[in-house]
Amino acid sequence: MRVGPTGVCNQRGDSALGFNTRICRRDFLNAALLASGNTLLSSLAPSQLLGQQPSWGGYSGVGDYRGANGNTEDVMLGGHAVRDGAFRTRASTAADTGEVYDLVIVGGGISGLAAALFFKDEAKPNQTCLVLENHSIFGGEARRNEFVVDGQRLMAPQGSNWFAIPSSVEQFYERIGVNWREFKYQEWGGPPPAMPLSRSSYHHARQLPSPANFGFYFGANFGRQPGMWLIDPWNHLEHAPLSAQMRSDFARFLTEYNRAPIHKSEAELRRLDSITAEDALIEHCGVSREFIRLFVAPHEAAARGLGPDALSGAWYLRMIGRAGEIERHSFPDGNTGFPRHIVKTLIPEAIAGPHTLEAVCRNRVTFAALDRPENQVRIRLQSTAIGVEHEGEPGKSDFVRVAYTRNGKIYRLRARSVIMAGGGWITKHVVRDLPPTHRDAYDQFHYSAHLVANVALRNWRFLHKLGLSGGRWFEGFGYWTEVRTTATFGSDSKAIGPDSPTVLTLVVPLFYPGLPTAEQGSKGRRELISTSFREYERRIREQMVDMFSSSGFDPRADIAGIILNRWGHAYVNPQPGFMFGKDGKPAPGEVLRKGPFGRIAFAHTDLSGSMGHQMAIQEAQRALTQVLKLLG
Repeated sequence: MRVGPTGVCNQRGDSALGFNTRICRRDFLNAALLASGNTLLSSLAPSQLLGQQPSWGGYSGVGDYRGANGNTEDVMLGGHAVRDGAFRTRASTAADTGEVYDLVIVGGGISGLAAALFFKDEAKPNQTCLVLENHSIFGGEARRNEFVVDGQRLMAPQGSNWFAIPSSVEQFYERIGVNWREFKYQEWGGPPPAMPLSRSSYHHARQLPSPANFGFYFGANFGRQPGMWLIDPWNHLEHAPLSAQMRSDFARFLTEYNRAPIHKSEAELRRLDSITAEDALIEHCGVSREFIRLFVAPHEAAARGLGPDALSGAWYLRMIGRAGEIERHSFPDGNTGFPRHIVKTLIPEAIAGPHTLEAVCRNRVTFAALDRPENQVRIRLQSTAIGVEHEGEPGKSDFVRVAYTRNGKIYRLRARSVIMAGGGWITKHVVRDLPPTHRDAYDQFHYSAHLVANVALRNWRFLHKLGLSGGRWFEGFGYWTEVRTTATFGSDSKAIGPDSPTVLTLVVPLFYPGLPTAEQGSKGRRELISTSFREYERRIREQMVDMFSSSGFDPRADIAGIILNRWGHAYVNPQPGFMFGKDGKPAPGEVLRKGPFGRIAFAHTDLSGSMGHQMAIQEAQRALTQVLKLLG
């Protein structure tokens, strides 16, 4: 297994926590940087951060996604430089590539790649497309981490995690060669009885009620030292160290959560869009605000960025109570399988081997094949768009100028049309001639930060001994985790048991109930950037020791590696007014969707208020339809 430098153990208990063991680990910010604390973002310009050692991101794994864990240092600094206008006076010095494309797509996540595939399906044979992607590999948040633990290759999602059937985009799955009927999962290989495992990193955590092999952990904040695990909590709430009112709220929420009426009148939706989801939940479920902030807020923040106190009541209630009979699936690496299959469809040579689930998942990317001149669709990695602007008046222009940085140099090219498929937080800084209506719309989009920590384990006997495959907790670091069974086409072993190596994924939303929506996002980003890899590692180890040492967990022996994925703008947070507009203004998403601005269309998934891959694909199809009308 690849090992990085571990630094100096200088706190009491470091040895017991396993800091002096040989695992995958690397600190990312030095002491001088960390001294700036929460003022880091506001007090240091990107140029002051450049060159700081050791690396910002920590250990990043092996394989295609090594060096691409979350928003890396280079990507983060490049984005901040664009935001701060660092390239505005330098664009004139850009080297002209001489290239002219019919379509340039800014952003190589699922939205951008889907738009490229729709283009290839609809365009004339001589029409060309270029995708600019600022990371070292395509996929956006649908990327993976890879470990090798005791000879076994393990994969885990960096962000985007699972998909459901039926789906509004099933035809797209078929187009890219993803047959969900072929998904087979690891069978139980441990002692009887077989323990049911989730197919994703958090399905049991979000399932209401969760299965019997899921638990709640209560620690010092609940008067429990040592803490206690409550197994199968939904059926044993009377044993929870909670007040009678709180236990009643748990039971009431379980009953009412999935009874949210799907069909509401427009008048009722407009009313709900004027209040927070927290107030709407109090109306709908009759639970206390205290209960919502203890249990519902982290439950929802992991899926929607922030808790109900910051979200639109109409948008939120539209998203719950509609699960119905769905079948959940996950690639071994989360939804990383979707961008890999799209790229394999666009450029067959880009991933070695046949177009099968196993080959596309396990074979390496041929990076040299992505940007070949003979490709109708080219993908150019490590290329950050810094300026997109029409040549002349937008309504009369025939071309758009596109400037980007790559390997420290600035380049420019021309396009007959552009689709902005990156996030709205950066799009509003990249499109130079954006009109006031669109800028005002973008100002109504708010985003929150997220941390996804993948912890590779040599075994998970400590969980099985408790009768658990996963659990939730209500204090300390993170909120839940669980063992999952992975699709066999991507795993080295066809069976899983407590002796098997596995990866626990900790989804850690950064939210602060009670603060304004925008302020919560800013505060979360400050925390994400100003906390060192070593400090996050310490919190992970301490949390796991607190919860599992009584059942045999030993961080020195059991943890094989840790990778952090930091996402500064992981989720859009639809605040009250997002669905129908506010103060006489139209809904911000509709302003950007209604048609192209000149020769520029907008396709990022946050326009819908939901960061799911289905919406990414649908937004891409809409935007591509708009630009095809321009191309004729």
